Amino acid sequence: MSKMLRRREIVVELLKGRGDLLVVAGLGAPAWDITHAGDHALNFPLWGAMGGAAMLGLGVALAQPKKKVLVVTGDGEMLMALGALATIAVQRPRNLYVVVLDNEHYGETGQQATHTGLGVDLAGMAKAAGFARAFKVRTQADVARLKKRIYSGEGALFAQVKVDPEKLPLVLPPRDGAYLKNRFRVALLGPDSLQQ
Repeated sequence: MSKMLRRREIVVELLKGRGDLLVVAGLGAPAWDITHAGDHALNFPLWGAMGGAAMLGLGVALAQPKKKVLVVTGDGEMLMALGALATIAVQRPRNLYVVVLDNEHYGETGQQATHTGLGVDLAGMAKAAGFARAFKVRTQADVARLKKRIYSGEGALFAQVKVDPEKLPLVLPPRDGAYLKNRFRVALLGPDSLQQ
């Protein structure tokens, strides 16, 4: 049996040398994972908005077409927002990359099994919705290819990354939603954007 990918190692690798990459992270572990990789003004971790990461990422990508937008979310959250796949596929934003860290569990509520552990194929659903680039990531070589695709600008892209369901210590981003919004806005649009 091959060694399973570890979520935090994947996120660190994807964000290494990120430049001005905009990152939206889903509720729970994805937010902790991007923070573990380094708290950054261009990170927008969601607090209390399960199911919203992909659609928020789409909005940012459409508003900022010259910037790359990476959504890092979990399988539980993506299952909750399957309609987002159709909306993103119809919009076809060339600057949006959706990465689902699929541990086949609802990690924040007690490790209950999700549907992906029972055979539901999120990458297949994304492809059926209309994503030209939708695939599963299972090896380190796949991770390297995924990173290359993100940074070379091959969007819209959907990747279902199969990861170990390990329980990791929390690395919490700031908890103040207004602060996170304003920090992200200023980093993206400059200090005068708060007056608009």
